[in-house]
Amino acid sequence: MGKLTEEAKLMRRIEQRFMKGIVQYGLIEEGDKILVGLSGGKDSLALLELLARRSRIYKPRFSVVAVHVVMTNIAYESDMDYLRTYAEGLGVPFVRYETSFDPSTDNRKSPCFLCSWNRRKALFTVAKEQGCNKIALGHHMDDILETLLMNMTFQGAFSTMPPRLVMRKFDMTIIRPMCLVHESDLVEMAALRGYRKQIKNCPYEKDSHRSEMKDVLKRLEAMNPEARFSLWSSMNNVQADLLPVEVGEQEKV
Repeated sequence: MGKLTEEAKLMRRIEQRFMKGIVQYGLIEEGDKILVGLSGGKDSLALLELLARRSRIYKPRFSVVAVHVVMTNIAYESDMDYLRTYAEGLGVPFVRYETSFDPSTDNRKSPCFLCSWNRRKALFTVAKEQGCNKIALGHHMDDILETLLMNMTFQGAFSTMPPRLVMRKFDMTIIRPMCLVHESDLVEMAALRGYRKQIKNCPYEKDSHRSEMKDVLKRLEAMNPEARFSLWSSMNNVQADLLPVEVGEQEKV
């Protein structure tokens, strides 16, 4: 047998981590209809490809629909023809949905939060309209770890975006099938596939701490190349008896 090309090695690595995440966290079941939030970024484009390819395998049988949410009050230019052609080329139906928000209605929340919240509401709306029972988001391992660090630093909470989140109020489940995939691999995949970049002109993008936390994660990995795996394992290795407990809370532990 000939040696695998670098592209083949990359795709094998991505697909192995993709499938491990799906199986390990029970993300896909027989008969699922999954809505994919297709923003046009590399992560959502990769997620759609990976799910579309997986849907053609016999078990479990599931179907996929792609939606692109347009926030009309944010200057974010999307190549709609490209996104539609990309989705339909994978055999996936494409939906375009418009919405907006007024940042002056809630001064307690940042515009980034309000935009994200309204996009999420739009996904639920389209999912219901399309008869979907799950929404797949393109967050990868780096996103989840960065959120963990952000929540610890700014919210004082040991929490992050879980691979599977059941939203009983909406009768919907959010899944993150790329939860074990590394961003560096997705960057390579995007270059090999020639994904077309969308134009971002978000006036609030500078307010996000996400880019700073990316640097923190990189610095941790410089100190310990296994840092990401240690951080991930820590979420399943909470040693409560070795953590500080307030006097009033001791009886509950």
